[in-house]
Amino acid sequence: MTVFIIRRLLQSIVVLAVTSLLVFLGVYAIGNPVDILISPDATELERQAAIARLGLDRPVWEQYWSFLINLAEGDLGRSFVFNEPALKLILQRLPATLELAFVAMLISIFVGIPLGIWAGFHPNSVSGRGIMAGSIVGFSLPNFWQGLMLIMIFAVILGWLPAGGRGDQGEFLGIRSSLFSLDGWSHLILPAINLALFKMSLVIRLTRANVREVLPQDYVKFARAKGLKSRRVVTVHVLKNILIPVVTVIGLELGNVIAFAVVTETIFAWPGIGKLIIDSIFVLDRPVIVAYLMIIVFMFIVINLLVDILYSLLDPRVRLADQRG
Repeated sequence: MTVFIIRRLLQSIVVLAVTSLLVFLGVYAIGNPVDILISPDATELERQAAIARLGLDRPVWEQYWSFLINLAEGDLGRSFVFNEPALKLILQRLPATLELAFVAMLISIFVGIPLGIWAGFHPNSVSGRGIMAGSIVGFSLPNFWQGLMLIMIFAVILGWLPAGGRGDQGEFLGIRSSLFSLDGWSHLILPAINLALFKMSLVIRLTRANVREVLPQDYVKFARAKGLKSRRVVTVHVLKNILIPVVTVIGLELGNVIAFAVVTETIFAWPGIGKLIIDSIFVLDRPVIVAYLMIIVFMFIVINLLVDILYSLLDPRVRLADQRG
């Protein structure tokens, strides 16, 4: 286990270095932020002074080398727009995105897995076919259209829930979060459902496929032959053996939910990092864009490592220390 973790950490450093180079060059190539940040009425002297102040007058390799040096010190640069550390801006918005992703994944897991198990045990029933048809709809509908329909139905027509914003935050053990406030939950539930629908459909179909694969196995037939209750057969013999592929997808999709909550956050005016990156792209705020992508890559690396470690806990046959590469 220790050897595996050390190897993965070394690989992660290489991945981060390559990613930083690609991201830096990509952001450098998409345009000149000076054209957006500096007033067209500015004189040439003012324009050159602003370029020098932002460090954009240096060659790209020199800017990248300065970025690496600052990165080693934990500094991801200062925002061109807000004139604050990019990392600080992202960390200020990150709790809102984590709340949204956390609730969305809980909905996907606690709704998707039971529905997938039911559809796997009753594949030819009306309910089983209905669940699978619903999962296809969840795959097919565009995320932005789902969000608009949720707002139209539950906020405009019924008036049950607010259409956007984060709402009031409560405090528990010194931590402020929308999860500790009824008003916060009322603002959170619609964007969380919108973000969860696609993931829930994925979990349903994956769970159902694995249940259908496990049911014909001898150990399940033997458990039933012993007269075990259906609940025990499901929880002990079926659920445990389908969890590994499900955990894999859930782990990877958690990173996707955090990284690609941009559409949901924009539709519901949710003040997370997704909305921040959209606003930063419009004004070519390079430090914020690079910092965002670096943090997202780091999250994916950590999540993948945790999923691999969780493998060994779910299935003792998996020996991480013996893996190669």
